[in-house]
Amino acid sequence: MNAPILKLFALVLVLFAALIGMTSYNSVINAKAYRENTLNARPQIDEQRVHRGVIRARDDTLLAHSVKASDTLYRRRYTPAAKAFAQVIGYDFLRIARAGLERSRNAALAGERNELASIVDELRGKQREGDNVITNLDPRAQKLALSELAGRKGSVVAIEPATGKVRVMVSTPGYDPNTLDEKGVFSKLSTDDRNSPLLNRATQAGYVPGSTMKVVTAAAALDSGEYTPDSRVSGKSPVVISGTPLSNFSDEQFGDITLTDALTHSVNTVWGQVAEKLGHERMAEYMTRFGFDTDPPLDYPDAQMLPSGVYDKGKLLSPSSKRVDIGRVGIGQERLRVTPLQMAEVAATVANGGMRMKPQLTSRIVDVDGRTVDRIAPEQAQRVMSPETARQLTEMMANVVREGTGTAAALQGIEVAGKTGTAELNIAQRIDQPWFIGFAPRAAPRIAVAVTLENIVGGQGGIVAAPIAKNVMQELLR
Repeated sequence: MNAPILKLFALVLVLFAALIGMTSYNSVINAKAYRENTLNARPQIDEQRVHRGVIRARDDTLLAHSVKASDTLYRRRYTPAAKAFAQVIGYDFLRIARAGLERSRNAALAGERNELASIVDELRGKQREGDNVITNLDPRAQKLALSELAGRKGSVVAIEPATGKVRVMVSTPGYDPNTLDEKGVFSKLSTDDRNSPLLNRATQAGYVPGSTMKVVTAAAALDSGEYTPDSRVSGKSPVVISGTPLSNFSDEQFGDITLTDALTHSVNTVWGQVAEKLGHERMAEYMTRFGFDTDPPLDYPDAQMLPSGVYDKGKLLSPSSKRVDIGRVGIGQERLRVTPLQMAEVAATVANGGMRMKPQLTSRIVDVDGRTVDRIAPEQAQRVMSPETARQLTEMMANVVREGTGTAAALQGIEVAGKTGTAELNIAQRIDQPWFIGFAPRAAPRIAVAVTLENIVGGQGGIVAAPIAKNVMQELLR
């Protein structure tokens, strides 16, 4: 055999080996990525032949189910109750793919099994059916939160501190998921930048947190051992932070006051000085412990979650960077952007004695015969602060509601701990981002909540957001 033929033969062998390698990689190693690629409609077409499992609220209220579209295909339908949960439940339609729990819990809903189980089912002639997903979401509290927002853009998130169970996740404005499959509707909603109804503001919208961030700064200050609730810091206004004057709200003046009083009355200059003294590294450490700078460990699509943190031109900037004004980060300003879910986790962590739990939308997976095949157990994420620090901070937050900026969140006969926030977005036009985060009961917390509203004229957190939090907590504590 001459040299040219040998070279050609070797080339064919190499190409054949490459073909086998690429085929094996795509069909085995990279199979999951191909299946989950939104541009690949083949898996979705196959799954339309499966009777998809239902999605229910914690009280068994039906939210999503499948109906026959033809002799071989099913179509997803959503009950009237699902409209209150639209962004959380998401959607599953062949033409527009899927989102929300329909995406994150797709394997269970589509009845995916391991290879051996699939072969056994096929040999037995058993038709593939999806499992049912039971969520932790509370329909009454969810509807109440929607009613309290009263058509205003915003979000409410409520979490059980000890378990991480997400009881409420509201984002407004919403949409009717049944209409998305109608011609042109999805395109119209997805390009509505003014209202962004498909956006889950609880997990995807980054807002200026205002003074609710002082809870994170207080946790770092107390847990570091450098401060106590009785430590005194000057509350004069203005003070120079990072070379620039920082003022209190309405330039209110205070003398040397305790950290408890500084949180009660939300004194910017005190917490700016505290954050600056703690420094970039320590503030960054505690922000990381609270879950900043990474997607929350929620059973929800990563593509629909925004990490909370300091953003520079759309990219996360480490709080430890010297380019960050850490004093202003400590009072919820600078380029800090947070999600309502993140701030609900902050409140829940304090309520849970300093232990951050993984938030969970799903309670359990149930097969078609009613057997629980997977019960989602509470899972710890990270210890953020010592129990003693959490106890001290709880008392400070309780004082905010007793006699400070958060009195509108007080419940009859139940002590509430909380923190207000009012991020001034446009001072000239008096446009604010009001916040409230908190939990109740103070002594044995059962629910933590975060409330925020977008672009409210003259909307202070203690006046606008705190009453909403009060009513949602009251409903969940019934």
